Amino acid sequence: MFRKLWEHIRDDMPKKGRGKGQNDLDPTDLAPKLQTALVALYNHYVKTFEEWRRSGIETPPVFIVVCNNTSTSKVVCEWISGWQRPVAEGSDELRTVHHGHLQLFSNFDEHGQRLPRPNTLLIDSKQIESGEALDEDFRRAAAPEIEQYKRELAQRSGAGDGGDVSEADLLREVMNTVGKKGRLGEQIRCVVSVSMLTEGWDTNTVTHILGVRAFGTQLLCEQVVGRALRRFSYEQNANGLMDVEYADIMGIPFDFTAKPEVAPVKTPKKVTRVAAVKDRAHLEIVFPRVVGYRVELPEDRLEAAFTDDARLTLTPEMVGPGQTLLEGIVGEGVMLSAAEMKEMRPSTVSFELAKFMLYAYFKDGNGEPKLQLFYQIQRIVRRWLDDGYLVCKGDTGPWMLQIKPIAARAAERIYQSIAPASGAKSNLVVLDPYNPKGSSRFVGFTTSKDIYETAPDKCHVNYVVTDSGWEAEFARAAEAHPRVLAYVKNQGLGLEVPYKDGDTARVYLPDFVVLIDDGHGPDDPWRLVVEVKGYRAENVRDKSMTMKEKWIKGVNNLGNFGRWGFVEFNDVYEMQKEFGATIDRAIRDKDRAEQGAGS
Repeated sequence: MFRKLWEHIRDDMPKKGRGKGQNDLDPTDLAPKLQTALVALYNHYVKTFEEWRRSGIETPPVFIVVCNNTSTSKVVCEWISGWQRPVAEGSDELRTVHHGHLQLFSNFDEHGQRLPRPNTLLIDSKQIESGEALDEDFRRAAAPEIEQYKRELAQRSGAGDGGDVSEADLLREVMNTVGKKGRLGEQIRCVVSVSMLTEGWDTNTVTHILGVRAFGTQLLCEQVVGRALRRFSYEQNANGLMDVEYADIMGIPFDFTAKPEVAPVKTPKKVTRVAAVKDRAHLEIVFPRVVGYRVELPEDRLEAAFTDDARLTLTPEMVGPGQTLLEGIVGEGVMLSAAEMKEMRPSTVSFELAKFMLYAYFKDGNGEPKLQLFYQIQRIVRRWLDDGYLVCKGDTGPWMLQIKPIAARAAERIYQSIAPASGAKSNLVVLDPYNPKGSSRFVGFTTSKDIYETAPDKCHVNYVVTDSGWEAEFARAAEAHPRVLAYVKNQGLGLEVPYKDGDTARVYLPDFVVLIDDGHGPDDPWRLVVEVKGYRAENVRDKSMTMKEKWIKGVNNLGNFGRWGFVEFNDVYEMQKEFGATIDRAIRDKDRAEQGAGS
C-alpha cells in the first residue's frame, strides 16, 4: 500500500534543480498573483480560441507573455506548458513531472509524451543557443515546412541546396512564422519572451499579452502593445469599413495621454541620533539571537489543536483579483475571471495539501518522507478544512491551495497546530553560533522619523522611534506602570524572529521588550515581548504563532535567558488597560503556582 502511495506522490512532486547548465528555479514557485493573472487571461483566451475555431480560422490566436529575464521566462514557460526532469541525478533520461497548468498551451499529451509540434514557444538567447529547443519529433512532423524553409534559404543565398539547418535557425524560423499558414510556426498558441520581441515581428494573430516585468519608459509599453495592434483581417464590411478587432492586455501600464512630470526639490528632514545612554547602563536588556527552531514530534500518532491563529483567510489581495474588467481605449470592455479552475473536490484539496506537508515537514534522518504518517496528516488537513479554518473571500476558493505559496502558508498554520497537540518531546531554539546574545547597549543610529523622548529611569535608549502613534502611546503606558523595570523599542536593537511567510523564510521584528517585576523580584524579571498592531494581516498570524509556539517556548526551555512571554495589543484605546491586565494575570499565575507547590 505504501509503495503505491509513494509512487503516486513522488511522480507528482516537482523537484528543484534542472540538470547541467540550467538554473535552480522551480515552476511551482511562481507568485500567486502572477498565477491568477495567467489563469484569468488564459480563460478569456479559451473563449477567443473557440470563437476562431467555429469561424473556420485555421491558425490559432496567439498569447504573449513578456518577462524580465531568462530565468523568469523559463519558469513561466514551464508553468504554462509543463516540464520534465531527469529520472536520476546525472541521467539523460527525462520524465514528465507536470503536463502544464494551461491545457491549450501544454507541450505534452495526456500520457506525458512531448508533442512533436509544440503549442508554447520560449524565445530567449539561452533557448536559441541551447540546442534543446526542438526535438527530432518536431523535425519529422514538420518535414514539409522545413524543406520549404531550406529552399527559401537556398534561393536567398544562391546555393543549390539548403543543407543542414541548425537548431537556432529552425527556432528563429518558428518564431518569425507564428500564425502564418503552412509555415513552421503555424500552430504556435503561446509565446514566452524576454523583453520585447524583435523589430519586424509582424505576427497578426496576437490577441492576448501579459507583461511580467517593469517598464521604465512609455516607449517600451508602446512597443510591446504594438505587437497586438496588427489586424488579422483588412477586409471591408458592407459599410465600407473594417470590423473591430480587440486585443486583451494585462500588466502593461500604457497611457497614450501621459504627460511629463517634474519632481520638485524637497528640503531634507531633520535627523536625530538614537543611542544607548551610558548613565543608564543598569537598564540594559539582553536577549538571545535565534536563527532557527528544532521540534521533535512523536513517531506514531499526530493530533492537532486548532486555535484562531490557525485560521487562513484567502482574499484577492493575496492571490490577485478573481475578476478583472479590461476596458478598451475605445470599444467594449471584457470581464476576465480565474473562477473556471475552481472545480476541485475537497478530498483532492486535502490530499494535495497533505502531500505538500509530508514532504515539507515529516522526513526521516535520510531525508525521505515518513509515508506511514500520510493518512494522519490528511485527516488533520481535512478537519482543518471542514471546521472552517480556511476562509475564502471574494472570488477565492479552496482550489487556490494548489498555488504553492498559498499551500505553504496553510501547511505552516496546520503544522504549528500539530506540534503542541502531539506532546512534542522538545521545543528548542537554535542560537547564532557566532553572536548568541544581543543587548540594548549596542543601539546607535540616526533617524528622520518622529521620536518620543524616554524616561531616564525606564529606558536604556534615549528615544523611541514612533512609526505610529500607537507605539508612542505604549511607551507612555510602559513608563507609567510601577511594575515595569525597563523597556526598549526594537529598532536598531537586533531582535529578529525567524518565521515562514508561506514558502518564504522571513524575519519578524517585534515592537518592544519590557522587563516586568511579576512577583519574582527585580533579579528575576519577566521579559515580555510586545507587538503593537492595528490591522491584523494574514502574515501577522504566522508571526504570532511562531512567537508563541516556537520562539517563546524554545527560549524558555534553554533556561539561561530568563523567563519570556509574548502579547499583542490591537486596540490603542484599551492598550494601557490591557497592559495592566497582562501584568496582573502574570502575578496571579505566579501566586497560584506557589500555592500549588505549598500544598
